[in-house]
Amino acid sequence: MELKGILVPLITPFAADGSVALDALEKLAGSVLDEGASGLVALGTTGEPAALNADERRAVTEVCAAVCAERGVPLLVGAGGPGTAAAAEELAALAGRVPGVAGALVTVPSFVRPGEAGTVAHFRALAEAGSVPLVIYHIPYRTGQALSGAALLELAALPNVAGVKYATGGVDQAAVELLAAAPAGFSVLGGDDAVLAPLLALGAHGGILASAHLATGRFVELAEAWRAGDAARARALGHRLTALAVAAFAAPNPAVVKGVLHAQGRIPTPDVRLPLLPAGPDEVARALELVSGLDH
Repeated sequence: MELKGILVPLITPFAADGSVALDALEKLAGSVLDEGASGLVALGTTGEPAALNADERRAVTEVCAAVCAERGVPLLVGAGGPGTAAAAEELAALAGRVPGVAGALVTVPSFVRPGEAGTVAHFRALAEAGSVPLVIYHIPYRTGQALSGAALLELAALPNVAGVKYATGGVDQAAVELLAAAPAGFSVLGGDDAVLAPLLALGAHGGILASAHLATGRFVELAEAWRAGDAARARALGHRLTALAVAAFAAPNPAVVKGVLHAQGRIPTPDVRLPLLPAGPDEVARALELVSGLDH
């Protein structure tokens, strides 16, 4: 499985009564794929999985899986946790429950800070279990666990590890080392929306981006421009999309994204579930302004 282009980690829309709006989710999934997204992520952080019950998580996954199967595009599903045995059980259950799932997006173990050797051993155990291909979600400002370029390359060499969502808050030395020596078939996907452009310039294969809900086609255009070597077009568009990405994260994700989608009539409410709070009107208005400006 080679992952490339822009994958959208779908929000979970809520109806006015607080239930999951599955019809809106299905339409949203179809719309971002219509605009050129190369795949979807269900139950990523943007989808508020911790605020969903088991039945809701199952329903969200089934809707996304059906849309991806119909379109012939990959679906990643957020899974795993800090405990290796429990994560392996969840991945096995995912493989049995979602036929055709392309992979699981699995964070580096959070809070326990197992060190680089422990992190590699964790993913080696999950990879050897062989349930589904793994995309490692490296986000040290949430997990507390940094990884060097050498550790990332060791992870990239593991069987059944398909790629990494790279979200360290910037373009660091480890990213440079990884992109310079990643094995064939291993995908490096940007996970910090505001620094996608420089990662693409260094050779990243694409991105998993919450703000791509708001301008899917433009983010696809950015990735394609870097792939084609059109640096002038990529730089100009990258600056504009960086501004949008910053605005989309002006409140805790996915509050602004949901506010914009609701204002556009694409989801029934802008609601998020506690402990998140809805974005303020000024935050939504700024993001809407930047989305509108992309057409000019």
